[in-house]
Amino acid sequence: MQQIHTRTIKLKCVKNNVLGHIDHGIFMSYNTEPILSVRNLKTYFFVRDGTIKAVDGVNFDVLPGQTVGIVGESGSGKSVTMRSIMQMVKKPGRIIEGEMNYRTASTQIDLAEVKPNSHKMREIRGAEIALIPQEPMASFSPLHRVGFQMIEAIQLHRPLSKEAARQEAIDMLRRVGVPAPEERIDAYSWQLSGGLRQRAMIALSLICQPSLLIADEPTTALDVTTQAQVLLLLKELQQEYGMAVILITHDLGVVAQVADYVVVMYLGRVMEQGPVEDIFYRPKHPYTQALLRSMPTVKSVSREPLPSIRGTVPSPFNRPVGCPFHPRCDHAVAGVCDTKTPELRPVGEDQFASCVLYEEQTT
Repeated sequence: MQQIHTRTIKLKCVKNNVLGHIDHGIFMSYNTEPILSVRNLKTYFFVRDGTIKAVDGVNFDVLPGQTVGIVGESGSGKSVTMRSIMQMVKKPGRIIEGEMNYRTASTQIDLAEVKPNSHKMREIRGAEIALIPQEPMASFSPLHRVGFQMIEAIQLHRPLSKEAARQEAIDMLRRVGVPAPEERIDAYSWQLSGGLRQRAMIALSLICQPSLLIADEPTTALDVTTQAQVLLLLKELQQEYGMAVILITHDLGVVAQVADYVVVMYLGRVMEQGPVEDIFYRPKHPYTQALLRSMPTVKSVSREPLPSIRGTVPSPFNRPVGCPFHPRCDHAVAGVCDTKTPELRPVGEDQFASCVLYEEQTT
């Protein structure tokens, strides 16, 4: 398991907004402790047909100012991990085990111990940890104007008058690139285009300048041009406010563009994690390698189908014994991968993989 300790990290300061391309950029290096440490997180859903282990022993760190990308196929547990951090898991699901230690200069708390509807958790949501949901159209209230919802969020966490809160909301809408914010603040979400609605949701999420931002598929259903604009905006705002970001996505091109560190999930478990350069150039786990092979590149031949991962993600009620990926893995070892569940082990300086192929190297 990855240990919690002070360590030296390298964060990217400058990146090109070329979708799907890694820009080495300029690096800065310093010693720090994680702002969020997730350890052995398990979130299960207890339904009539059985137990769904949506998140099953997840471990990762988020460092101050860092962008951590969580990737994987649909059903891998990415969004449930996010909802667990925010204590937004709905019944019949619940966190049954693990720690989520959140640290800032003024706060140190295990989020797993905080009750979802408690006053403490409501103080943290929005002010300390904010969320950009996957679909802003479904997240904004269609019955209330955008400005009303932003002003409500400001006054919930800060002692400002309605007039002062309204001006801050207008300033934030202007900051995220919404044209004529004095007019758009009185619009309903359904009166805005997809791109403007996403910018308004970013403004709502950042209105209290949180220390940690969780972005769940923030570019879903946006065209490529708008997608690039939104990602660049998020990066600029991250540098301006000095916040850490957890980016949840299935798009490896987005991860390559904006992430510093990558967590690869499959069926509720972490298959591999490490710096973005290592994950893209030196992937260790067969699942990570298969995901990268299915990603189009400049060398892809036109009109030829991309390589795909054989099979499908198993039913959550019929999880494979042993390594969850072994039924689809081209490197599976009979009698080992189908019986033994591998632990997350170091396979590099700051890279970890959950695969029996690397166990001999660490024992």
